[in-house]
Amino acid sequence: MVRIRLKRFGRRHAPFYRLCVMDQRSPRDGQAIEEVGTYDPMLKDETKAVTLKDDRIKHWLSKGAQPSETVASLLRKANILPAKTTK
Repeated sequence: MVRIRLKRFGRRHAPFYRLCVMDQRSPRDGQAIEEVGTYDPMLKDETKAVTLKDDRIKHWLSKGAQPSETVASLLRKANILPAKTTK
């Protein structure tokens, strides 16, 4: 299965992530099929913390790629995924 998940970069106590389309079986920092954005949790300005390639993310979601929980929450904040409904 193909998943959209985070790949960690940066140094200790200063993480930086890339949103990558990867095979589910590959290691966290392994080879990605495609990089579709970045996430820097250290930035105070949340609008600059996340950069996304909307068209590519929508393309991979239409092909059946599943986002991880963290990526799904980032995509919901960017209005790419619909809001989570609770029963």
